[in-house]
Amino acid sequence: MSLPDYSSLGLKDIIVSLEGTIAVITLNRSKQRNSINKNIILELKEVFKLCDKDDRVRAIILTADPSAPAYCSGADISGGWDLLWEKETEGEGDHVHRDSGGTLSIVIYRCRKITIAAVNGHAAGAGVTAFQLPFDFRFVWAGAKLTFPFVRRGIAAEATSTYLLPRLLGYSRASSLLLTGATVTPDSPVIRDLYQQIIPLRQDVFPVAKAFAEELVSNTSQPSVAYTKALIQHPGDSIEENHLLDSMAIRVLGKSKDAEEGVNSFKERRAPRFTDTLSETVKRFPPWWRYLDINPLKSKL
Repeated sequence: MSLPDYSSLGLKDIIVSLEGTIAVITLNRSKQRNSINKNIILELKEVFKLCDKDDRVRAIILTADPSAPAYCSGADISGGWDLLWEKETEGEGDHVHRDSGGTLSIVIYRCRKITIAAVNGHAAGAGVTAFQLPFDFRFVWAGAKLTFPFVRRGIAAEATSTYLLPRLLGYSRASSLLLTGATVTPDSPVIRDLYQQIIPLRQDVFPVAKAFAEELVSNTSQPSVAYTKALIQHPGDSIEENHLLDSMAIRVLGKSKDAEEGVNSFKERRAPRFTDTLSETVKRFPPWWRYLDINPLKSKL
C-alpha cells in the first residue's frame, strides 16, 4: 500500500501526527468538551485502519489537549438520542442498528499495533468505553472523574463495554461500574486496575505515555506484538487448542529475522534492532478465528 500522509487527510475533529514510529491522535473538539459526534467516529476508524496497515507505525496514542475541559465527555446528547440513529436503516427494524461507539471499539481492538489511551482529563460514557477499553494500555490523570452513566440516562451500556469491561476488571467490578452509573476517580478500588499508571499531574499524562510507547517500540518486535495480541484475544476454546495455536505462532516467528536478532542482541548484551514488519510476516500465519461480519445486511441477532 502507498504510505499515508496523516497531515493531509483533511481531518476536522482529530489531529494526527507521526512522531518517529508512534502515531499520536489528539482529539480536536475542546470547545465541545471533546464530545463525540458522528464525524469523529468516522475519522478515528479511518486513522486506526490506516495505522494498522502502515508498517512505519508501531504504536498509537490517543489523547486530548491537557487544557481541554475533558478528555472526552461522551456522546453529544444536547439534541437527544437521534444522533445515534442512521436514517438509512430507520425503517429496517431494531436489529439492523449498529452502535457507532461499538464499531469504533472493534476497529481499535482489532488493530495489531500497540494502542495507548492517554486519559488527561475527565471522561464519561463512550469517553470511557470506546475511547479507553479497547486499548492495550491506559494512562490516566489522578484527578479525572470517570463514569459509565448509561443506566442513569435510560439506555444500555454501549461500545462493547459489557464484553470488554468484565474481561479487564472482572464481573464484580464491572457490575459495580455499569449498574450504578456512579462517578469515580482512578484510585477507586473498582477501577484502578484498569490503568497502567495513575499520574498526579494532568500535563504529565501524555509525556509519560509517550515515554512508555517509545520504550516498547524500541525493544519489541512488530510481528511478535501482533501475534501475542491475537493469542490474548483469540486463545481458543480449550487449553489444548491454545497450545496448538501458540505452538504454530512460535514456529512461524521462530524462523524470522526478528527472532534471530532477539537471540543475538541477548547474547551480545545490547538493545535489539528489530526490522520485520507485519506486511511481510502475516502472510505466513493467517487469522485462525472467524470474523463476524457486522454489516446489517449480512448479520443480525
